[in-house]
Amino acid sequence: MAKGDQLRALLRSYIEGDEAHFFSVAMQMAAAEARQGHGKLAEELRGLIDEAKNRRATRSNQPIPISRPRGELASLLRVSYPKARLGDLVVADRISASLQRIVKEQRHLSKLLEHGLSPRRKVLLVGSPGTGKTLTASALAGELGIPLFVVRLDALLTKFMGETAAKLRQIFDSVIAARGVYFFDEFDAIGGQRIAANDVGEVRRILNSFLLMIEEDASNSLILAATNHPEILDRALFRRFDDVIEYDLPNAEQIVAILRVRLGRFAPSRLDLKTLAESAAGLSHADISRAAEEAVKNAVMQDDKFIDPKELQEFLIQRPFKKN
Repeated sequence: MAKGDQLRALLRSYIEGDEAHFFSVAMQMAAAEARQGHGKLAEELRGLIDEAKNRRATRSNQPIPISRPRGELASLLRVSYPKARLGDLVVADRISASLQRIVKEQRHLSKLLEHGLSPRRKVLLVGSPGTGKTLTASALAGELGIPLFVVRLDALLTKFMGETAAKLRQIFDSVIAARGVYFFDEFDAIGGQRIAANDVGEVRRILNSFLLMIEEDASNSLILAATNHPEILDRALFRRFDDVIEYDLPNAEQIVAILRVRLGRFAPSRLDLKTLAESAAGLSHADISRAAEEAVKNAVMQDDKFIDPKELQEFLIQRPFKKN
């Protein structure tokens, strides 16, 4: 049966008129029943929730509003409903396969839970800046039709003892209460090794708190953490994630694919993509996209139908992040 904290959250959201939170908690209760083997009851609860949502939408003729953090939590989480999809990502086949697997398991969430199985939902993204980690978070939220909650590290990390851990608890309470993709970018700020020479007691407490919370979390939300520096992460963290996905700089074939997507109808029919790919070697997905965007902007401002290939090549060569 439902736990007391879930019942309290359900009644509190009803009293406050927070329908998004109400439906989210109700779904959590249904999932809990499924995990306990009460499949028929869980299915009935989900049916009632869907019926309530449909009736509400029919009465108002308006879409159900996005779930938004309130109070102090609003300063810790930035929420949006991304329109990105996995098709917007130009990544290696192995990365694409891993992401498709995550989406598939999430779409069969109820079925897996009814059989006592846990879908992939805690994922560590590793790679250089601009290789697609942030876009991945948006694409997963967009594919699943759930909100993206970006954790604001500037508001989370404080100098006061115990305060960061308390804020982390608020975030994980939200993970339970409101299903979504929760994205911890620059995760090494939290997950640095506990044995670091410049470590202090508070840093260890923050990491220990995160380890405990992610270990105990059994919600239906996706938790994504991204880092550019996996070598400084505490080794205990890797065991807490269901999957670790490593991102690389795009190869020549991927560079061509990125340029085609970003240039769109502004790409001339005869475009030497091989030469452009050579100019873009060593650049990240983000750098190539920005160079293409600059070329398109020039074409728009000059009322040209197509970009100037020489200008695009110059933008690629001039990018400041290119490796030697």
